[in-house]
Amino acid sequence: MAGTLYLVATPIGNLGDMTLRAAETLREVDFIAAEDTRVTVKLLNHLDIKKPMISYHRHNADTRGEELVSRLLGGESCALVTDAGTPAISDPGEELVALCAARDIPVVPIPGACAFVNALAVSGLPTTRFTFEGFLPMNKKNRRTHLESLQKEERTMVFHEAPHKLLPTLTDFRDAFGPDRRISLCRELTKLHEEVLRTTLSGAIEHYSQTPPKGEFVLVIEGAPPAEKEAYTLEDGLELAVRLQEEGASTRDAVKQAASAYKLSKKALYDLVIARKED
Repeated sequence: MAGTLYLVATPIGNLGDMTLRAAETLREVDFIAAEDTRVTVKLLNHLDIKKPMISYHRHNADTRGEELVSRLLGGESCALVTDAGTPAISDPGEELVALCAARDIPVVPIPGACAFVNALAVSGLPTTRFTFEGFLPMNKKNRRTHLESLQKEERTMVFHEAPHKLLPTLTDFRDAFGPDRRISLCRELTKLHEEVLRTTLSGAIEHYSQTPPKGEFVLVIEGAPPAEKEAYTLEDGLELAVRLQEEGASTRDAVKQAASAYKLSKKALYDLVIARKED
């Protein structure tokens, strides 16, 4: 019987956010696949856990993934962890989960900290509908194309960014979305110097031009305003009125309903319906 892959969320800064279940899982698995074993060993030492580790990151995912799958198929259990947060989200763990799913290897999530979810929650921007974009492409052309594809995106958008790339990214955002688009910049969440700056894109550029950015950022950007619906024409109203008549409505009732639905002149629509009958 195949072993189980556990996706174990780890703290994004404050070690007090490590859940009891996550710690218990790390103690019970056969081995741990870590993004950086040097980072994970500090967490294990804090929890007084000693467990064999193997590295799994974007530079070795192609070869190491198959190795991990082989061990799982052999019956071993594995905990996958990143340096901080939930594995498989904007992370090569996504590929490992896909490999396991293709081979019917059980995958179990162990919930916990996730930077973008917490940033979204404190952003002050709409949270009902959102899109997580992660890191933007590094290639300038691909980056510009991707941002152009988001110009009409009405959902709140969430991005990750490193401090040394923050100002160029904010400039790209301003060029794509306009200077007045609202943004919440969430820095060092759960850590000592946690900060949330709610402003506009132009305001953010001005602020971080004067204050060098430090720490990892989650950027939460307001979506585009809803696109205005195209105005309905009398021909649209005529089509609806005719359909309502075919369903049994009188001419007056059909015109009244169609004019109300499409915000048209009742008299103009009535005259058009009558003219059609005469033709």
